[in-house]
Amino acid sequence: QVQLRESGGGLAQPGGSLTLSCAASGFTFSSVAMGWYRQAPGKECELVALIHSTGTITDYGSAVKGRFAISRDNAKNTLYLQMNDLKPEDTAVYYCNTNWNCHGQGTQVTVSS
Repeated sequence: QVQLRESGGGLAQPGGSLTLSCAASGFTFSSVAMGWYRQAPGKECELVALIHSTGTITDYGSAVKGRFAISRDNAKNTLYLQMNDLKPEDTAVYYCNTNWNCHGQGTQVTVSS
């Protein structure tokens, strides 16, 4: 079955950086577009970034554009999210998925001084 395992979250200071990873299994990862999504307490599930199956096309939510970078390694079945210049409003649980939703294990990112 489809399994997506996010990791790399934690506590970061404002202006800091974190890199999230998502290990995928149970499907042909290299054939599927992937995305990162996040949900903060009391808020809706928000698109963070999308990437084409080949990795050649990416798109970002307006809140993170210019600060975050999505990438993938199809040989390793792994999705990444490089997060730079973190802000307190980036605090949320981050999920990787094949479609727009905030379900699964997720990884908590907390940005605070």
